[in-house]
Amino acid sequence: MPLINMPEFSGRLLDDFAARGAMRIDTPVIQPAAPFLDMAGEDLRRRIFLTESETGESLCLRPEFTIPVCLRHIESATGTPRRYSYLGEVFRQRREGDNEFYQAGIEDLGETATALADARAINDAVEIVENLLPGRRLAVTVGDQAVFEAVVRSLGLPGGWQKRLIQSFGDTAHLKQLLLALASPQPVTGLSPEIEALVRQDEADLIAHIDRTMQETGYSTNASRSPREIARRLKDKLALAETKLDGAALLLLSEFLSLEMPLSEAPAALAGFADAAGLSFGAALAHFEERATALADLGLDLSKITYRAAFGRPLDYYTGLVFEVSLGLDPAVLVGGGRFDRLLTLLGARENIPAVGFSIWLDRIEQARAR
Repeated sequence: MPLINMPEFSGRLLDDFAARGAMRIDTPVIQPAAPFLDMAGEDLRRRIFLTESETGESLCLRPEFTIPVCLRHIESATGTPRRYSYLGEVFRQRREGDNEFYQAGIEDLGETATALADARAINDAVEIVENLLPGRRLAVTVGDQAVFEAVVRSLGLPGGWQKRLIQSFGDTAHLKQLLLALASPQPVTGLSPEIEALVRQDEADLIAHIDRTMQETGYSTNASRSPREIARRLKDKLALAETKLDGAALLLLSEFLSLEMPLSEAPAALAGFADAAGLSFGAALAHFEERATALADLGLDLSKITYRAAFGRPLDYYTGLVFEVSLGLDPAVLVGGGRFDRLLTLLGARENIPAVGFSIWLDRIEQARAR
């Protein structure tokens, strides 16, 4: 494996992390693959370098730090709130090459004042980049997974469709495909006329048919799902394929996704949108407003931060705030982060631990410094 050079400003960066109360944590380069495959999102899953242990356990080269830092926190049984920092190599397949590169960042675990923690994460990210790239004009973009979920849940869609839309948040092309499917449902393919007829009838008949078929073919001895589970999946598949969202609901969702404005105007705009559409954003909007206030209190100019309703990041574990920092009109992301309140519980924590953090792409910072 070729060696890559640690960025020359790394020591300065670690000092900055320490001054912000973030304790450095190291995690192994070789990680269990399952947490990344289960929770990291389709985009990252496609880029992971997989391998296998002598016992057959699926392993991978560390593709990011958030999951390993959370696992280490759970293993150490350390109390919260706790701030961790990290700096090290990550490994991902990238179209432009350079599959090994350095990332650094801060994970803020257990802070119950979540709006304040969100604001601090954005403020820390901006200040750190400003220290590394003095005099450069930064562009900060924010979105909110929780607000998008509130809109989706108001549409009255089946749970399966809600999950599909929520998981596509931030992937504009995929989201458009899903909206087209909701506007013009296509016939289900791959089912024989006999099975399709049974799917539309009483579930007991379908279960009996599947059980009989499994017994006759001998498949039941190795089946990972029972006839009842298979029947329910088939019925869900048909229901999802035939779901159609009416024109008014599609228009409402499209209008929401088109919202883009300075963050200073966003709380009022979201409240106005909800009132006009007859929706209730509830706690999601209240937290959005509280976060904006906390950012202003830290001295950030909200008129220079962009809120985009359709903006998300390609990781499945985000639950609320998502944000990125870049240089002016340059599309290369220098910092990306967000809130991931469910992740630690999914990884095995016994209690709910609110969490927010961000990662810095040090190779891109280094290129910007060189320019």
